[in-house]
Amino acid sequence: MLVETLPGARRGQTLAAALCAFALGTLPAAAQTVKWDMSMEDRANSLPGEGAIAFAEDVAKATNGQVVITVHHGGALGFKNKDHLNAVRDGVLPLAQSLAGAFSGQEPVFLLSSLPFVARNLDEAKLLYDVARPAYEEALARNGQKLLYSSPFPPTGIWAKKPLRTVDDLKGLKIRTYDVNGTITFKNLGAAPLQVSFSDVVPQLGTGNLAAVLTSADGGRSLKLWEFTPVFNDLGYAFPLNITAVNADAFGKLSPAQQKAVMDAGSAAEARDWTAVRTWEAKNYDVLRENKTEIVKDAPPAFLDALAKAREPAIKDWLDKTRANGKSILDTFAQKVGHQ
Repeated sequence: MLVETLPGARRGQTLAAALCAFALGTLPAAAQTVKWDMSMEDRANSLPGEGAIAFAEDVAKATNGQVVITVHHGGALGFKNKDHLNAVRDGVLPLAQSLAGAFSGQEPVFLLSSLPFVARNLDEAKLLYDVARPAYEEALARNGQKLLYSSPFPPTGIWAKKPLRTVDDLKGLKIRTYDVNGTITFKNLGAAPLQVSFSDVVPQLGTGNLAAVLTSADGGRSLKLWEFTPVFNDLGYAFPLNITAVNADAFGKLSPAQQKAVMDAGSAAEARDWTAVRTWEAKNYDVLRENKTEIVKDAPPAFLDALAKAREPAIKDWLDKTRANGKSILDTFAQKVGHQ
């Protein structure tokens, strides 16, 4: 929630004049303190969680404490990723960081980064984001918001109770997915997918509603998933994004200097997180090994081929919903990848 605080009136200024200036909104922006609450579901010890803290610190420093952002991790404000688009649009939250695919019900373009096996590595994931960024900005603008920065996740794999090597290992598996792409893909493979918000994963594992979790090594580390699913199957399934967006009206109330500070901090956060993700996986694996997690790599080609085939309906569904815009993004991406 945005709060603006008026400091004490200068010496010689009457109380009436101060109240009048406040009512008319004529006080200079430098005399105001802006306090924003930022909601996100990821934990503070995750890559995007740490990045959000650094972003808030950069904003406070660049504005000399005039813009203060308090980051609330783990869904502490009561909002899920899927709630953020409307909450920020309606001004209930001034800004939020969200798993992009959670917005797919209203803006399907945000499912792009989690289309299985489209981006095959971090370089391609960044290229895909760069190609799609104008479309993301347009979608957010339709919802009264401004894109501040993206934060990538390490590649998605499957946390399970055993290594997954064949399609038969997926049959009937109660697996958590994070968006409709995963739900379509794993249903086609005979699994029993359940779309579950990140902050609800551990409770669902605890009750037995889930037996496996589609997420990154980073997500699993932050939730200590080895306590339920001691095997991480590294599949390179997708490189989903978190998107940090601010309410356009709230942003518009900042002074030009404050706006620049927020945007510069967003650019720095994006560059920092995209750099950090390249070494984050090794750090994750060190923690996983310390906690006796079995890391399974080099999935059999036949298994990966089956996953790739099962994803085709998800890609078709995305293209049907995004139409020419989606096709243009994928065509441009494919052309740029081919030229790398």
